Amino acid sequence: MINYLYQEQNWQSQLSDLITDPSELLSLLELSSEQLLSGAILASEQFKLRVPRAFVGKMNTQNPFDPLLLQVLPHHLELEEHPEFVTDPLGEEAANQLPGVLHKYKSRFLLTLTGACAVHCRYCFRRHFPYQENLPKNEDWLNIKNYIEANPHINEIILSGGDPLTLSNRKLALWLERLSSLKQIKILRIHSRVPIVIPNRIDEELISLLKNSRLRIILVVHSNHASELDDFTCSKLLQLSAEHITVLNQAVLLKGVNDSAQTLIDLSYRLFEARVMPYYLHVLDKVKGAQHFDLESSEIDDIYRDVLANLPGYLVPKLVREIAGEKNKTPLFGATTF
Repeated sequence: MINYLYQEQNWQSQLSDLITDPSELLSLLELSSEQLLSGAILASEQFKLRVPRAFVGKMNTQNPFDPLLLQVLPHHLELEEHPEFVTDPLGEEAANQLPGVLHKYKSRFLLTLTGACAVHCRYCFRRHFPYQENLPKNEDWLNIKNYIEANPHINEIILSGGDPLTLSNRKLALWLERLSSLKQIKILRIHSRVPIVIPNRIDEELISLLKNSRLRIILVVHSNHASELDDFTCSKLLQLSAEHITVLNQAVLLKGVNDSAQTLIDLSYRLFEARVMPYYLHVLDKVKGAQHFDLESSEIDDIYRDVLANLPGYLVPKLVREIAGEKNKTPLFGATTF
């Protein structure tokens, strides 16, 4: 593994010093394959490489099949056309009610405050999302407020993106203040990969902001493999639970990355050590460019059956698929087809 002194850097410095050049990434990992490099360069033209050095520091050198590397390295297979894999697999265009508002489910909606991410996961279901047309401006707040008040069944807001924790604490505080002013809103959920790829994002100011909010805060992090959860990352996650902030994890089942029961079992136990509860295990969304991560439904069923047999119930994430237009995520285990 590469020894980066990322623990000494603040998160803003790490966010401004991302690796975006495939040749640099492969060089750091001592991988000299011309085939890997040429494919990465071509695929990166469509969906740019973007990965923090702190996350690269968790990868094993000289291993082109490192499960963390496979999640971020552009690959020539992304350029293949598959009719089932489309640019909007979850039908989010139809759910886009206002700039920044994706309202799919009755009691809650997603607020996409930014299109920026600290890492570009190659399986991202929003890799083709038109962020620039959907980012809410300050003047859009009144319309969002009116939309919420016109739908009294809404009691929860989910900050998504992009990644909301790429925003400054000042901007997050502004949105927390706005949402807290609406009595019908009880819960704020924040979906973020940043605490996994840049653990220092969990700083004292952010913790104070979350623990002092009127809203019940739930942070949903995104980790797919136990190797992402080194001791430093776990120590930062433990700071959140120490302040009674609920932390859940959602993962995506990915071919070559975590497609074995033992890998998922190890992930659940490692999450539990950090007081993070496994929440969802998503089947891959059929987004254009991610088809090489897909698994057969029979493989998924076998893997999940082994997970159920080897983990206590409280550590088993719910296996689900999100289907465009459905009113909830669809549980999958035991289904004849996925």
